[in-house]
Amino acid sequence: MKIQTRYDQALTWFETNMPIAESELNFNNEYQLLVAVMLSAQCTDKRVNMVTPALFAAFPTIAQLADAKIEEVLSYIRSVSYPNSKATHLVSMAKRVMEVYGGEIPNTREELQTLAGVGRKTANVFLAVWWNQPTMAVDTHIFRVSERIGLTTNAKNPLDSEKQLVKHIPQDLIPKAHHWLLLHGRYTCLARNPKCHLCGITHICHFFNKKK
Repeated sequence: MKIQTRYDQALTWFETNMPIAESELNFNNEYQLLVAVMLSAQCTDKRVNMVTPALFAAFPTIAQLADAKIEEVLSYIRSVSYPNSKATHLVSMAKRVMEVYGGEIPNTREELQTLAGVGRKTANVFLAVWWNQPTMAVDTHIFRVSERIGLTTNAKNPLDSEKQLVKHIPQDLIPKAHHWLLLHGRYTCLARNPKCHLCGITHICHFFNKKK
């Protein structure tokens, strides 16, 4: 099967069977989204959604987060992964947004990556979700699923996977395709025991057909 045929059939299936594909993080504005995405690194969205209501109630704006003490922020996020470093990053991020960007969160990947705790994946998620930009954030789910299906081939790292994916996915679908692949990996194509019997794209899946 040609690679573009595999992509076309996968995207068509997702678009038909998963027309609404959105972030499972809870947020009301771009400040809350950026904080939630930063907290979600190596942590579940469910856990992040448990801590953010109290965190945002205590620090409703990025200006208030910038003025917070790291220990104060830490007290709200102790149950997430790597809470100490994330508390430090959140305060540092907010300070830079206030001091360098006048309180406005930047909308380019290059500028976002100058913020503490914001790497390429976090920046890509933020840009895709908030600005609907054609950025593909590759997490562990997407890295695994893309290789299994055969959308990527021998990807050495997330960046390599990202480059292969955006090469074949139409730009207008990239933000949604990120969620399609992520949710597919989160609920169907599990790491240890993929639920192939529930999957609608086994006919194009390299892993399934090789196993069969």
